Amino acid sequence: MQRTTMDLWVGLFVVMGVIALMILSLKVGNLNVYNPSQSYVISGNFENIGGLKVRAPVKSAGVVVGRVTDIQFSTQTYDAVVTMSMDSRFLFPKDTFASILTSGLLGEQYIGLAAGGDEAMLKDGDKIIKTNSAMVLEELIGRFLFNKATEDDSL
Repeated sequence: MQRTTMDLWVGLFVVMGVIALMILSLKVGNLNVYNPSQSYVISGNFENIGGLKVRAPVKSAGVVVGRVTDIQFSTQTYDAVVTMSMDSRFLFPKDTFASILTSGLLGEQYIGLAAGGDEAMLKDGDKIIKTNSAMVLEELIGRFLFNKATEDDSL
């Protein structure tokens, strides 16, 4: 094999490696393409959002139905206001329950929606009333230790 042919193949593999790393970084950074042309915006108040980030998925039954677009702190209610952009193909009842969940044991956090039974559907600008905040591992360990300490004192 000639030197130029070998250099060409090496260059081709380097370019393919760089492209593979770019695709991997986009997937890890959660920058994959989600920009439905038709969407509606809803929001919900959460006492604790844990490690939820902007662009986190909003899922229902394991299917991505939207993305978190903004997270703000409310000085009136002293909790987090999470704004979500929902694909207009997926409509949810007004009594939908929103929970902050974790994929796997210590994976990324996302919002899970559990549909209610109301006949009226959420529309652009509506607020989800029923929310469940993130489980924070440190709080759970602290509660467990505090409960164990109070049990030992009562003996």
